[in-house]
Parts: sequence; C-alpha cells; structure tokens
Amino acid sequence: MEFFANNALWIGLAIGSGIMLVWPTIKRGAGAAISASDAVILINRSHAVVLDVRDDAEFAAGHIAEAKHIPLSQLPERIKELNKFKERPVLVYCESGARASKAAAILAKNEFKQVQQLQGGIRAWQDAKLPLVKG
Repeated sequence: MEFFANNALWIGLAIGSGIMLVWPTIKRGAGAAISASDAVILINRSHAVVLDVRDDAEFAAGHIAEAKHIPLSQLPERIKELNKFKERPVLVYCESGARASKAAAILAKNEFKQVQQLQGGIRAWQDAKLPLVKG
C-alpha cells in the first residue's frame, strides 16, 4: 500500500498513457479503416463484399458498384443474409464513417473475420474520383 501512495503520480501517468494508446482503436470500433485506394485493391484483389449501410435515398443517389445494401437500422435483423461471407473480406461504408463503424462492430460480434471500413465513407470515395452507380 505504501508503494501505491508514494508512486500515485507515476501509476496515474502509466494508466493514462495506456488508455491514450488504445483509445483510437476503441473509438473506431471493429475493423480497420482503410483509404479509398486501399478499398479498390481490397475489392479487386481479395474479392471483398461491399456493404452499404446508408438509407435507401442515399444508396439510390449513388453507391459503389455491386454493393449490398442493408441500412444500419436493419442490419441486426438481416445479418443472416451476409452469413455466407463470414470468411471473406467485408468492406463497410456509409456517408462519412460513423454508421460504418457501428455496422463493423455488429459484424465483428457476429463472427465476421475480416471487416474493413471505408475511411471517410462515400465522400472519400467521391473525393478520390472513383465511380458510383446510381439507382
């Protein structure tokens, strides 16, 4: 007990440093965030399944070719539709990244092994001048 009392400052700094190191991972949720260019590589080389978790209107306005569309609000009920892809890479995206992070966490809890998030969402895809499909 005397050790802790004499070294409280150092112990606090060690704990705080540890939290700061893991915070980005905790905040981001499940699945690594990858750039649009890395997403293209993942889709083309690893045959990743692309999952759009935006609302219907957002999806219709433009989405990545061959993306599966399951809005985040429906994902828990419709996760069975994706079960055959558990061993394949899954690229999740939304408008800016917040919903994709939640979706990645849901997928990870359901034992999807290789979940990636499109960093910056569809906006980053558009900023990289990559194609979208409408409808």
